[in-house]
Amino acid sequence: MLSQSAGYAAIALGYIAGAGGKPVLVKQIAEAASIPPSYLSKIIHSLARKGLVVTQRGIGGGVTLAKPATEITMYDLCVAMDEPACQSRCFLGTASCSDDRACPSHKFWKVQRERVLDFMKQQTIADIAAFEQRRRNNGKNEPVFAPLSITRDGTKIAE
Repeated sequence: MLSQSAGYAAIALGYIAGAGGKPVLVKQIAEAASIPPSYLSKIIHSLARKGLVVTQRGIGGGVTLAKPATEITMYDLCVAMDEPACQSRCFLGTASCSDDRACPSHKFWKVQRERVLDFMKQQTIADIAAFEQRRRNNGKNEPVFAPLSITRDGTKIAE
């Protein structure tokens, strides 16, 4: 499970991806996704320092993705956010996980950790944006993202 910060970052990046390359204001993302604006602002600045987003001040400014949503994986996001799920930590949480220091949980955790990492490397921000678009189109919840979303292959769905 990811931290709240990483979850908010994923939602924000999905929202930005849904804007189709147009700059989005942090205030707009925060309002649409019910994220505290000051908290989101710190997350966005961190993502900008890590090269996942580009921020521009002034008229016509806002936040855009630094590269296509299909090229930003959840793994990239987790690394940028220093998420424990991407770090080579022992299942017991006490040290670095390695074959040289094999705790009683090592065999189990090594396999599970690889599965989690593989999954995160396959899931993209485009997947998150597409999921939210489908969720909104089913009418089950209020919109979270902008009216434009893209699929994994980069095609647009529903404006």
